[in-house]
Amino acid sequence: MAQPPRPATLRSWCARRALACSALAAAALGSASPARAAGLYFSDRGVRPLGRGGAFVAGADDGGAVTYNPAGLAFAGNQLLADFSWLQYSSTYQRKTIVRQVDPNTGQPTGFESIQTFPEVEGTSPVLPIPTLVYSHPIGDLVVAPAVWAPYAAITSYPERVGGQPAPQRYSLITLDGSALAVGGLYAAYRFGETLAIGAGVEALAGYFQTSVAFSACVPDRFLCAPEQPDYDAYSQLRVGPIVAPSGILGATWVASDALRVGASFHLPSWIDAPATVDVRLPTASVFDGARQDGNRGRVAFELPWIARAGVEVRPAEALRVEAAFVYEAWSVHDSIRLEPEGVALLNVQAFPERYSVAPIELPRGFQDAWSVRVGAEYGFELEGYRLVSRAGVNYEKSAIPPEYLSVTTVDLDKVTLAIGGGLHIGRWRFDAVVGQVLGAPQKVDPRRAAIAQVNPVQANPSENPNIVNGGSYGANAGVFGVGLVYQLDSPEEPKTKPGG
Repeated sequence: MAQPPRPATLRSWCARRALACSALAAAALGSASPARAAGLYFSDRGVRPLGRGGAFVAGADDGGAVTYNPAGLAFAGNQLLADFSWLQYSSTYQRKTIVRQVDPNTGQPTGFESIQTFPEVEGTSPVLPIPTLVYSHPIGDLVVAPAVWAPYAAITSYPERVGGQPAPQRYSLITLDGSALAVGGLYAAYRFGETLAIGAGVEALAGYFQTSVAFSACVPDRFLCAPEQPDYDAYSQLRVGPIVAPSGILGATWVASDALRVGASFHLPSWIDAPATVDVRLPTASVFDGARQDGNRGRVAFELPWIARAGVEVRPAEALRVEAAFVYEAWSVHDSIRLEPEGVALLNVQAFPERYSVAPIELPRGFQDAWSVRVGAEYGFELEGYRLVSRAGVNYEKSAIPPEYLSVTTVDLDKVTLAIGGGLHIGRWRFDAVVGQVLGAPQKVDPRRAAIAQVNPVQANPSENPNIVNGGSYGANAGVFGVGLVYQLDSPEEPKTKPGG
């Protein structure tokens, strides 16, 4: 029979819980990262570029060039572009975890273990239009373009309860509702004669990220509780921002001939350093009776990758364009998230000092570099006096997350994107549409290899047997539906150079 803990043990037990509850801000930040094309985005962006499967580097020649290759603005002329897309995202997760028998007197594993399988949960995203707004204006051979656009990121929500019980994924994510991120920038391109264009842009990711997540306040020694006992769950709502993260992009396009173009671009990394607030609902267990949180502010810091793109577009006929492109994203820079609390403490936890301040915390992310290949085409033709452009494309993208670090916090899988689209030219107007499907390859994470543990901020005494929360089976897919319009304020001299194919 288990013996009651000695006073020193009880004091240590409560201390650890105090820290765990106060550290929820740091743990929740794992889902508060902005994103690029792999890693934290789930799809390429822009109605026309996505219609080409994201192969829009050498052939970029309208406002959509700001995110792929700003040199393409040199061919856009005086133009206003606006498009909106909806990312219809869904994911599934069936958690598996190792259950280890422990000695009730020592809290140490006995050597017996089994695998527990939880009910499957589904993540969904709201109907939320994702915009692109670009205005390009020529000044001699220079074209300048202010732009605002938003990332194609999934704002995912999961259930809080399944079958009357707390949901199995609650320790990774409950919801991202309330998040709002956008990129604003100023871009420019210059054309050197008929063969070379260069472009650049300065931009900043701005906005807020909000997330809700649950964490257990049961420590690894398990003297008085089980590691996922519901009355030891603490729920937090984290708001990160205002985020203002500067970055930039460089690009070039070489027009080798009427039938061949080569393009390349380099997007600089981003450094996030933003204020954060977290509000915690403490566990209902009796040791927290009368306890409360004091202070809710801190700062969060992490890095996002640089991205290199290269593409070759061939135009075997005036009406046909075909591009092949390659993209490399240095996600390995996103190896951790750091939280610096600012006066956050818990007060009046039983058998513990009246006030305990929270120390800085670092969360491992373990991302890896990712790459993708894409092929896309456009074909223009006349129908009943109207000019139409058909588009199609496909791309394959490697995941930026090794299986052992995969969780519902950030679901990134090896994936294939299929897209079709088109444009209708009426005078100076072009009306665009796209339909795409992103197919993620299902991934199983062996709970023995899984590496994401519940947060335990007692850095001086980490658990030898942490409770792992990300084992199991993952799946994710998304439909992308978009519409857009372009108004050409000037008149290109030759139809073959008309932006949009």
